[in-house]
Amino acid sequence: MTAGRLGRLRAVIVDAVLLGMAAIEAFEAIGFSRSHLLAEVMAVVALCALPFRRRAPYLVFVATVPMLSLTMASIASLVALYTVAERRPARIPLATCTLMVFLDSARSLWGEGYPLSGSLLDLVYAVLFAGAPVLMGLLMRARTELAVQLAEVRDMRGSRQELLLEKELARARTDLAREMHDVVSHQVSLIAVQAGALQVTARDDAVVEIARTIRTLSARTLDELRQMVGVLRASGSRSPDLSPQPGIDDIPALVAASGIDTTVNTTCTTDDEVSAAVQRAVYRTVQEGLTNIHRHAPGAQAWLELQIDESAVHLSLINSSPRRSPDPLPSDQYGLRGLRERAELLGGSIATRQIASGGYELALQLPLRC
Repeated sequence: MTAGRLGRLRAVIVDAVLLGMAAIEAFEAIGFSRSHLLAEVMAVVALCALPFRRRAPYLVFVATVPMLSLTMASIASLVALYTVAERRPARIPLATCTLMVFLDSARSLWGEGYPLSGSLLDLVYAVLFAGAPVLMGLLMRARTELAVQLAEVRDMRGSRQELLLEKELARARTDLAREMHDVVSHQVSLIAVQAGALQVTARDDAVVEIARTIRTLSARTLDELRQMVGVLRASGSRSPDLSPQPGIDDIPALVAASGIDTTVNTTCTTDDEVSAAVQRAVYRTVQEGLTNIHRHAPGAQAWLELQIDESAVHLSLINSSPRRSPDPLPSDQYGLRGLRERAELLGGSIATRQIASGGYELALQLPLRC
C-alpha cells in the first residue's frame, strides 16, 4: 500500500472513531436537555457536518455550537475547533471560535449562588476545554509545515549531490578525453611521420600521392583532436584559443583531401544564411561519409549533391560498389549514430540505404536555422 492510500485510510478511521464518540456523547446528553426535539435536530446537524470538517472548518464549527449549547456535548465542537486551528489559523476567527467554546463551557460561572471554589474550578475546566484543541491544532499544523520544510531540505540536498556528481562526472569525462587525445595523437603522429618518410623515399608517383594524402589527413586529425580537448576543458581553466569551425565552404577542400574520385554538385536557391551549427553538421556528415567510403568501399567513385533552398539543406552522398575488398578495420557504428543524434537535435533527419548497383547512399536534411 502506498503512503497516500495509507494516509487516506488512517484519516477515514480517525473520522469514524471521532464521529462515533461524538454520537454516543450527544445522544446520552439529549436526555438532560429541556427541549429534546430541538436537541436531537441540532445533534443530527452537527454529526452530519462533522465529516466535512477538513473542507469547511468554520461552517462545521458553527454547525456544532448549537448542540454544545443545548446538550453540553462537547466532543463535536472540540474536534471542529481543533480542525479550525489546524487548517485555518487566522487570529481573529480562531480567537472568536475559542471564545464561543469557552463561554459555553463556563456558563455556570454566571449562575447565582454558585460557590467561589466551584467557579474557579469551572473556569479552569473552561480554559482547558477551549485551549487544548487550539494548542493541539496549532502544534499539528507546525508539525506538518516542519515536515514539508524537511522534505524540501532533503530534495535540495539530493539536488546538490546530483549536481556535484554531474560535475565530477564531467571532470572525469574531460580527463578521459585528454587521455584519449594523448593516446590517439601519439599513434596518428607516428602515422604522419611514417607517411612523410614514405613520401620522401618512394619512387612511384602513386605511392607519393597516397603518402601525401595520409600525412595531410593525419595532420588534420591531430588538429581536430586538439580542438575537441580544448572545448572539453573543465570550467575555471584557461579558455582555449579555438580556430574557426568548418562549414559548407570547406567541403570542397575536404573532398579534395579525401583522395576519392568525387563529383560535387552544389545548388543554392536562397539568400538566407545557413546557421553555423547546421554548417558544421553538414561538414561532419560529409566527413563521416567519405571516411566510410574509404573504409567499406575502397576504390569506389562518389557523387555529392548539396541543395540549399528556402526551407532546408539537402545533402546526398552516393558511392559506387567497391573495386576491391575492404580491409578488416574495426567499426563501432558510433559515427553514424552520432550524426543521427546531431541531426535530430537540430530538427532534421538522416537516412542511409543500400542502392541497387551495390553502392550506398547517405542522405541528410536539416533546416536552415536550428
